[in-house]
Amino acid sequence: MRAAVIVFPGSNCDRDLAVAFRAAGCEVEMVWHKDTALPKGIDIVGIPGGFSFGDYLRCGAIAANSPICTEVKAHAERGGFVLGICNGFQILTETGLLPGALLRNAGLKYICRTVPLVVGTTDSVYTAGYAAGQQIAVPIAHHDGNYTASEDVVARLADEDRIAFRYDDTPNGSVADIAGILSENRRVLGMMPHPERAADARHGGTDGAALFASLANALATA
Repeated sequence: MRAAVIVFPGSNCDRDLAVAFRAAGCEVEMVWHKDTALPKGIDIVGIPGGFSFGDYLRCGAIAANSPICTEVKAHAERGGFVLGICNGFQILTETGLLPGALLRNAGLKYICRTVPLVVGTTDSVYTAGYAAGQQIAVPIAHHDGNYTASEDVVARLADEDRIAFRYDDTPNGSVADIAGILSENRRVLGMMPHPERAADARHGGTDGAALFASLANALATA
């Protein structure tokens, strides 16, 4: 499997994401946001966490208009896989690849700690390595992680089994405790928690490793 990790000014989890992909057996290429094409043969695009463009204007809004995001959207529209984590999730909503928006945390404070998540569905290449309803521990680190969407959108996400992860007890005010969602074709995942920070026992936990292993296994056997 070949992965591309997009790097924006202000990205600070790009290396972490690349390390997690490589640990799962992937070849990884780092792609600068001003590039106008993805490397050939890419299976999945990873959009990392951080503070792209200093979170000016609106988190992820400037990054969503970077040249490479045109190619990321085209990749997704062709049926390619895209994983957006934290700031990456914000960017995916800003590009329109995922519905909803990430607003300021309900408590108006930056939150950085490990939180319990509940796996909402196993029907995706990202979550197939878990059990439905399984509780896992994954770190969060965000100031604007409050997932917000209309009642109709939230109902559709639930009806279509597209809520990948929920907070066991939402730390940021997210509607319906949503921590991560899937696109209609289930190939794009956006999530605020950082599975790449829970993929190495030396970092205190490995509950995120199954996401990368599941993804690599699915694409290797496709």
